[in-house]
Amino acid sequence: MSSCSLPGDGPAHGHGACSPRETASLALAALGIVYGDIGTSPLYTVKECFHGMHAVAVTPGNVLGVLSLIFWSLTMVVSFKYVVFILRADNKGEGGIFALLAMLRSGPASKGRHWPHMMLMAAFGAALLYGDGVITPAISVLSAIEGLEVATAAAKDFVAPLTCVVLVGLFMFQKHGTASIGRVFGPVMILWFAVIGGLGAVEIAGHPGILAALNPLYAWDFFAVNHLHGIVVLGSVVLCITGGEALYADMGHFGRNPIRISWYAVVLPGLLLNYFGQGALLLDDPEKAFNPFYGLVPEALLYPMVALSTAATIIASQALISGVYSLTQQAIQLGFTPRMRIVHTSERAAGQIYMPTVNWLLMLACLGLVLAFQESSRLAAAYGIAVTATMAITSILYFEVARLNWKWPTGRAACLLVVFLAFDLAFLGANLLKFVDGGWFTLSLALGVLAVMVTWRDGRSFLARHYGRMRVPVDVFLRDVAAHPPVRTPGTAVFMSISPEGVPHTLLHHLKHEEALHERVVLLSILAAETPRVDDAHRVEAQALGQGFYRLTARYGFMETPNVTDILELAGEKDLYLDVYATSFYLGRETLLTSGDSGMANWRKTLFAFLSRNAWNATSFFGIPPGRVVELGNQVEI
Repeated sequence: MSSCSLPGDGPAHGHGACSPRETASLALAALGIVYGDIGTSPLYTVKECFHGMHAVAVTPGNVLGVLSLIFWSLTMVVSFKYVVFILRADNKGEGGIFALLAMLRSGPASKGRHWPHMMLMAAFGAALLYGDGVITPAISVLSAIEGLEVATAAAKDFVAPLTCVVLVGLFMFQKHGTASIGRVFGPVMILWFAVIGGLGAVEIAGHPGILAALNPLYAWDFFAVNHLHGIVVLGSVVLCITGGEALYADMGHFGRNPIRISWYAVVLPGLLLNYFGQGALLLDDPEKAFNPFYGLVPEALLYPMVALSTAATIIASQALISGVYSLTQQAIQLGFTPRMRIVHTSERAAGQIYMPTVNWLLMLACLGLVLAFQESSRLAAAYGIAVTATMAITSILYFEVARLNWKWPTGRAACLLVVFLAFDLAFLGANLLKFVDGGWFTLSLALGVLAVMVTWRDGRSFLARHYGRMRVPVDVFLRDVAAHPPVRTPGTAVFMSISPEGVPHTLLHHLKHEEALHERVVLLSILAAETPRVDDAHRVEAQALGQGFYRLTARYGFMETPNVTDILELAGEKDLYLDVYATSFYLGRETLLTSGDSGMANWRKTLFAFLSRNAWNATSFFGIPPGRVVELGNQVEI
């Protein structure tokens, strides 16, 4: 799907202007992808505040206080921070935490002494998003199906099993892609926001006094009355802004303006009407606190509403699952995770991918959560930490981009950071108070993913240094070949090289044992660019080195998957004609021994060796014909 943005939209790179009709179409599509998570938050937010593990009493003051907190959270965090400011920070159109990191890496930040800390912070933010990707499908679908309990108490024992059935079906469907059904997501979500907004409006009309909660003094009074308990409840209020990060992460698919338009025109009004409607309901009937969302629904429409809610939560879950695929693809290209199998499920939309390993791990984690926690209220405690910590990290990285890349005055950027962090850290602190109630799960998962990311990056850096020490300069190698010519056999050989400099160890290894070389030898390096995508016109560089040797360098963005067949076709445009089916490809394969002096702890050495053994093979990942590959093995002590 193409995306566009109006010219002059801040310092970020736009997507080019588009017509009002195209903008409207993209805004509709954004409803089905971007806003599924935040759009289904009314299912559990108010319920968690008044009927959760740390609920407050349903009094008029508390109801107005919680509604005031919800209103100002949506206003300041989503409408102000994300929609107005964060969406300005795009990397050639793409958003998300790795896009911020790539922007910083291409600027002066990468040369500063704080760069390792920024990289670690971004990796931790990405790791937290995996936690979000696990929890969102579980809590969303669970909350929707819990509506059956409102209809009949007998449904209670069937909620968790039905949730598991829905989730298994959702994950099983992933391999087919969403191209065929994705076009209905937008209309379904429009119906969703219209229905929840309408239900809320009816209740508000009967109790207009709830609109007094627009006054922030009620939020202040809420804390003055409830003290520490009020801060704990703030950790439940944060559920109303879960999914805020998705606005930024999905910007590349739709552009800034369609996302902004759909937020202000459809999403925000629908959410506020429903939240205030739930508040009005509680003022009228405090007994409805056990599920105020479904309390708004007339009894005759309860089962259709459960069906619509389930559809909306499936769409929200699909958006998170696709987001985790995209995040993992970026992590692979940026060198944070091992190669994994990536299946493109659409010929037209390059961004629609399926990753089997990630899919099944997510499914197992989601099912485990549902079976372990059983109820959405118990699961809500695990939710907020991932969201709020990621938002705080995004604020800090945005500050660095504004200061270093855009050259904002430090004072101006710092003022904005203080405003952002005032909300982010307040929410994070409130959620940390619920650590033992479920927050431990999110942090444990994030730290586990972070350990994998950092270990993989450090291990690959060690191997790059190891092979760098073994590398022979090209001019020295060519002089040696000229002085002692080896046997040259017909054909072309491509040697994959980590670095675009020097002669790769695979070539030296081959020459040492075979004492022969092909007539044409190509040294191929595939590098990760600092941008999401690279135009084909600038993707490949070819250089003749003499004596039948060539250097071929290809660059891929962090949202792309390299393909050697495409690289060789583009090389033909640079006057280096190569037939992929008449070429031999030489790849290195390491056997890692944990007895070396890499500086990593023994458990990290063992983890890195395990990850290396189980990484998706380079032949398939790079799209090389299997029958044309020769693997040269060697042992490396780490």
